[in-house]
Amino acid sequence: MNRWYGKLLGLVAGALLFRANPLFGAVVGMLLGHAFDRDWFRIGPRENPYAELGLTSDASDAEIDQAYRRLMSQYHPDKVAGAAPELRAQAEKRARAINAAYDRIRTLRRR
Repeated sequence: MNRWYGKLLGLVAGALLFRANPLFGAVVGMLLGHAFDRDWFRIGPRENPYAELGLTSDASDAEIDQAYRRLMSQYHPDKVAGAAPELRAQAEKRARAINAAYDRIRTLRRR
């Protein structure tokens, strides 16, 4: 992703805020804008649906389906129906995360 608007807004805002020394303000604003454009200020981990399935983004559709089926056969709530309630809750949470990641990947691949 090649964003540029953070640099431009930072340049203008820095120059306006540091009126005594607009060049210094422009440089500081441009550096902050660059950090914004490169997404250095993200709050928390970025979701990566491929990592949730244990794959990389260059995996084929067949590999994605295979990983999804393998993980769902392992964490499906019906597989752990007789287990302790804590284990069932963990399996349900993991199954929801796997389903969400698979749905996200399928949506991204359709575009």
